[in-house]
Amino acid sequence: MDGEASRDIALISVSIDLGAGRRGVDMGPSALRIADIAGRLESAGCTVQEAGSVTAGGIETTDAGDPSLRFADEVAKVAARTRFLVARALERGQTPVVLGGDHSLSIGSVGGVADHFRERRRKIGVLWVDAHADMNRPETTPSGNIHGMSLAILMGRGPPRLAGPFPSVLPANVCVLAARELDPGERRLIAELGVRVFTMSEIDSRGVGPCMDEALERVADGTAGFHLSLDLDALDPRFAPGVGTPLPGGLTNREGHLVCEKAARSGLMTSMDVVELNPVLDHRNNTAVLAADLVASALGKTIL
Repeated sequence: MDGEASRDIALISVSIDLGAGRRGVDMGPSALRIADIAGRLESAGCTVQEAGSVTAGGIETTDAGDPSLRFADEVAKVAARTRFLVARALERGQTPVVLGGDHSLSIGSVGGVADHFRERRRKIGVLWVDAHADMNRPETTPSGNIHGMSLAILMGRGPPRLAGPFPSVLPANVCVLAARELDPGERRLIAELGVRVFTMSEIDSRGVGPCMDEALERVADGTAGFHLSLDLDALDPRFAPGVGTPLPGGLTNREGHLVCEKAARSGLMTSMDVVELNPVLDHRNNTAVLAADLVASALGKTIL
């Protein structure tokens, strides 16, 4: 059924850190394997198939190019390959789960979902769980790192070679959850496009449950379902220290699970990616273990 998550899971590994400002997140897929993500999903009742791997070129041998859009050519290649693997998994009736890797890979993962449903004359929603909005553009970015532009690109507000001919998602069907650091250019674009952003301040005030319920209504409104893009820096570093850009004041372990459980219970999650896991900064692979458990929650694992 359109938008209803299958228990047949396609695991796709994307090893890239060229979109980030810190090395190490390209090793995220390996850390998730060590945390036995496949076994955890199988214990939750899923069948799991390895559906392909994408590996970016090394930073030492890849031309960074334009400093306001660093490594754009290689990021575009990785996105195109990821896009193909995700769309192919959906064609097979599987739920794609993309293991990253920095958040630039979502240009490909969300793009592949959008391609699949566009052929069926349907649109998709995106739930972006992240400490950041990732809505910078080359003219507003303070770093040139593409992982901070991914969501803007997916909404058609980026260079054509990355954004493609059509936006992957409309702003009306996008929600950012757990934001706590926004750049000035991102604030302006959020206001211009009307993207719904649930800051940690709002979550503290209202509770993660009501905020998540509202977010689900928005990403599901008139869509075939939604893609869950889970940046592990949405969690507080006390629980997830091994991330690319740790930032205090994030979701607790339990709040993270509630977000994923509600996504699963909605029956509308088409696909997901989990990104920005940096084993170099982790303690005994604890962040990878938490990430694997969160993915299992998003795919139907429950306490009772």
